[in-house]
Amino acid sequence: MGLFDMFKKKDAESAVPAAPAAVAAEEAADVLCAPVNGRVIKMADVPDPVFAGEVVGKGCAIWPDDEIVYAPISGNVTVTMGHAIGITADNGVEALVHIGVDTVDMGGKGFTGYVKQGDTVKAGQPVIKMSRADIEAAGHPDCVVLAVSNTAEFADVQLTAEPESTVAAGAAVVKVVR
Repeated sequence: MGLFDMFKKKDAESAVPAAPAAVAAEEAADVLCAPVNGRVIKMADVPDPVFAGEVVGKGCAIWPDDEIVYAPISGNVTVTMGHAIGITADNGVEALVHIGVDTVDMGGKGFTGYVKQGDTVKAGQPVIKMSRADIEAAGHPDCVVLAVSNTAEFADVQLTAEPESTVAAGAAVVKVVR
């Protein structure tokens, strides 16, 4: 380190904090894995009319037990927004993981990203850490929505996990039908 290096600003956009270990994912073609440990609910039961009405796509949501969010599929990170991440798989499936309801209002507070747009991720890789305490303090539900944002391109998107069951991050929960 040179004498003046300590005075240089760090590039906050490109700096990505160290992530925890990945989880084993039940990865298969056209399968999306649970992005968090917790209790599965049908998309219709998400406390938000846009998600419940499947406007963003079909899938499910999970009431989380933990604060680490994992990639539900392997692919390219197409968007990161603090409280949400989009990943496109090589087979064309576009997965959106949205943490909480109305959490965009938090302006990124309570969310730590481990990846950035353009990164390649593997299913089960940590992508975001959320602060459930911050989400609760902001008055928002903390369910984690998993949607196939390009649902219309497929014959169907089906919930394969039993509603109200507890799943581990990385467990298969949604299937895309071609």
